[in-house]
Amino acid sequence: MLGGIATSGVVLSTLREAADKDYRLTVLADPLRGHGCEVHAVLTGKVFPRQARVTSAAEWIASAWPKEKNSP
Repeated sequence: MLGGIATSGVVLSTLREAADKDYRLTVLADPLRGHGCEVHAVLTGKVFPRQARVTSAAEWIASAWPKEKNSP
């Protein structure tokens, strides 16, 4: 799972290196920030999905810890 504050910096370079090492990756897109909305949108919408699952933090938490059927 990757998250961070610099979409086009550390997150991008970490994703590329981890993908080269054959890690299964998930990127949390909503806490990321880039230098501009357009760069962030291109990276999370077109570049990252080629090497990782891109999701929101809430969706990732829900998939990692699903609610039990009988819980309130």
